[in-house]
Amino acid sequence: MKKAQQDLPFPQRGGARKGSGRKRKAPRPQVPHRPRLEFRNAAVHVTLRVCEEVWNLRTHRCFNAIRRGFERGCGKFGVRVIHFTVQGNHIHLIVEAADADSLARAMKGLQVSMARALNKVMKRRGRVFADRYHAHVLSSPVEAANAIRYVLDNWKHHACRDGRPVPIGIDPWCSAAWSRHTPSLVREPEWWMLKVGVGKFGRLAHAASDIVPRSNPPHVPARFAAV
Repeated sequence: MKKAQQDLPFPQRGGARKGSGRKRKAPRPQVPHRPRLEFRNAAVHVTLRVCEEVWNLRTHRCFNAIRRGFERGCGKFGVRVIHFTVQGNHIHLIVEAADADSLARAMKGLQVSMARALNKVMKRRGRVFADRYHAHVLSSPVEAANAIRYVLDNWKHHACRDGRPVPIGIDPWCSAAWSRHTPSLVREPEWWMLKVGVGKFGRLAHAASDIVPRSNPPHVPARFAAV
């Protein structure tokens, strides 16, 4: 009988084994490359983080570059930016998105626009945003209200965490301070969750509230807490 062909023990490289693949060089954990959660017509909390070498975003020249990105992209690809806050090295958004694909296209367009404007301000070329955007679908009016409060009061959260005096009033780098700007940097909500549900069941404040957030919401990664 003819003997079966035996496998030769050639050395193998790569493949499905522990420790294989290119190693990450980022100084901190990045957003995992997992399939995005599918949804339809949802409110979403999105976080964008910039690279360490990018200047502080909470300056007039950097915010003006970001502002132009909001003017052009706050209502494209079936996504509406409803609230935002700009912190030193990251941006929080509350958006309405038709689906995951629409959100991906809108965030890509927004990041490209902001990156070009920021690079022009810094007179440099190269990457601006550190990794993929982090997105969390808001599943209830109460959760949406808490996320909105967290976004609008994010500067109070950082001040409380860093032991600085808690600021009073409205953050000058959040959407509440730019509600009357023309052209608009945000859009009005059109779907039930943010238009009706939050006002009916949650504690919504279009301006920043006077209650200091004491910790990140469970869905916000700790790496986005740094200023």
